[in-house]
Amino acid sequence: MDTLNNWRERLISKTTRPTLITTYKYWLWFGFLLVITGNGVFQYWKQWQHGLYVTDMRDRISWGLYITAFVFFIGISHAGTLISAILRATKAGWRAPVTRIAEFITAVALLIGASFVVIDMGRPERIFNVYLFGRWQSPIMWDVMAITTYLTASVIYLSAPMIPDLALYRDRLADKVGVVRNFIYRTLSVNWKGSPKQQKLLGKAITIMMLVIIPIAVSVHTVVSWIFSMTLRAGWNTSIFGVLFVAGAIFSGVATLIIIMAILRRIYHWEEYLTEKHFLYLGYLLAAFGAFMVYVNLSEYLTEGFNLEEAGLFAFRQLFLEDFAAMFWFYIIGGLLGPVVLMLVPKTRTIAGVVTAAILVVVAMFLERYFIVVTGLRVPLMPYEAANYAPTFVEWSIFAAGLAIFCLLITIALKIFPMLAIWEMTEEHAADISDRPTEEPNMVGADIVGSLTSTERLPDAGPPAEGGGS
Repeated sequence: MDTLNNWRERLISKTTRPTLITTYKYWLWFGFLLVITGNGVFQYWKQWQHGLYVTDMRDRISWGLYITAFVFFIGISHAGTLISAILRATKAGWRAPVTRIAEFITAVALLIGASFVVIDMGRPERIFNVYLFGRWQSPIMWDVMAITTYLTASVIYLSAPMIPDLALYRDRLADKVGVVRNFIYRTLSVNWKGSPKQQKLLGKAITIMMLVIIPIAVSVHTVVSWIFSMTLRAGWNTSIFGVLFVAGAIFSGVATLIIIMAILRRIYHWEEYLTEKHFLYLGYLLAAFGAFMVYVNLSEYLTEGFNLEEAGLFAFRQLFLEDFAAMFWFYIIGGLLGPVVLMLVPKTRTIAGVVTAAILVVVAMFLERYFIVVTGLRVPLMPYEAANYAPTFVEWSIFAAGLAIFCLLITIALKIFPMLAIWEMTEEHAADISDRPTEEPNMVGADIVGSLTSTERLPDAGPPAEGGGS
C-alpha cells in the first residue's frame, strides 16, 4: 500500500526535479526569452533617447499599449494572493497544489505591471516626484501607494508559507546545489526546525496575512479603476468601474493561473498533484466570474445607453459598430460567454476545455483593457475629428519584453524555489487518508510539518522523462 511517507517522498522528488535537472529545452526557452527581452531593452533605449515621439501616443491620445499592459498585469496579479487567501479562508481542501503557483504569479505580475507606469513616462526619473511631492487629491497618488502596499504584502504572503519547504530544500539539497542557492535556502528558511512553537507562530502569521491581503487586493484594482472613472470622459465616467475592474482582475487572474498550471503539469509531469479536479474547480470559478462579468457589462452599457448623449453615442458606435467592434464582440462572445458555455457542456468540461476557456479569457481581457484605454481618449472633447492610435514597433517590442520578463522570472523561480507547497499538500493528503477506511496504519497524527525538515537522503529524481522540460 502507498503509505503517506512514500507519497511524501514522491512529492519531494517531483517538486525538486526542476531544481536538480536542467535539459537543453530549458536553455533554449531561457535564451528565447532573453532575446525578446534584449530587443525590448534596446527599443526602450531608443525611446529614452528620442522621447515618446517614437510611440504613436500624442497629446489627444496620451495613453496606449503601456497603460493597457499596466492594467492587464495588475489584473492577473489577483491570481495569487486574493484567490489563495479566499481558498484558505474557506478551507477548500483542494487548494494546496495551486496556491504556491498563484502566489508567484501575483508577485511577478505586480513587478511587471508597475514597471509599465515608469515606461509610459517620458521622463521616468520623475517617478520619485510622486513620493516627494505627490498630492493626495489625485487618484494616481492613491494608486502608487496601493500598489506599493500590495506588492509588499504579496511578497510576505508568498514567503511565509514557503518557510518549511525552504528548510526542506536547505536540509535535503545542501550537497546538490551551488553556493548561491544554499545561501538563499539558509537565509529564507529563517532557522526553521519545525518546532511546535514555530508552527504555531507560522500559522498565526499566515492567518493574519490571509485576512489582510483580501481588502488590500480589492482596493488595488478599485483604485486603478478610479484613475479612469474619476474623470469627465465619456466611457470612463461611471461608478461601476470599481466592480468591473476587480471582477475582471480575478477573472483574468484565474485564467492565467490555469494556463501556467497546465504548462507546468505537462512539462514536469505533475499529473498526480495538479489533477483534473483542480482544473475543473478553477473552471467553475472561471465560468462563475464570466457570468458575473456579463451582468456587470450589461448593467454598464444598458444604463449608459438608455440616456445616450452625443459623446456617449460616439463611444458606443466605435465599440459596437465601428473601429473596435471586432475586439468588443470577441470580448463579449469569446471571453465572457465562451467560458460559461464550455463549462456547461459536459463534453468540453475537461482539462483541454478549461485551458481553452482560460486562453480565450486572457486574450479577451487584454483586448478589453486596450479598448477601455483607447476608446475613452478617442471621444472628442470639442467638435473636431477623432484621433487615431495604433501601437508602433517600439511599443509592441517593449510590451513583448514585459511578457518575456514575466515568463523569465517564473522560469528562474522554478530552478530555485519549491513551486508546489509540500508541507500543505502533505497535510491535505494526510487528512484525506484519515477519512478513508484502511487496514494498515499510516502517519496521520504524526508531526508532519516537523518531519519535512528531516535530513534523510533525497530520492534520486531519475533521468528526464521523454518530452519533459527542465
